[in-house]
Amino acid sequence: QVQLVESGGGLVQAGGSLRLSCAASGTIFSINLMGWYRQAPGKQRELVATITNSGTTNYADSVKGRFTISRDGTKNTVYLQMSSLKAEDTGVYYCQGRKARDYWGQGTQVTVSS
Repeated sequence: QVQLVESGGGLVQAGGSLRLSCAASGTIFSINLMGWYRQAPGKQRELVATITNSGTTNYADSVKGRFTISRDGTKNTVYLQMSSLKAEDTGVYYCQGRKARDYWGQGTQVTVSS
């Protein structure tokens, strides 16, 4: 089993920044991809960014140039640095870890006020 715990969410004004963290524990060996998804009220969960073990990253078009995903292997932690935040970035942000299947954290709320 893999446990993922997110932190760092909160309320921020438009144009501001936040950094989310996701700490992985349990049987994390062979997790080959980690990522962030978000879900706004009334909408489906959507991809924000992913990063592979080799460091290859992928971003949703809506966040390119504003968000940066990174990982610290020594701490088994993945980060999402979010800058130039917009009201439409509001939602619950979920951490994902992939082995044979996807594991999910409980989510952290990000609210951007305009």
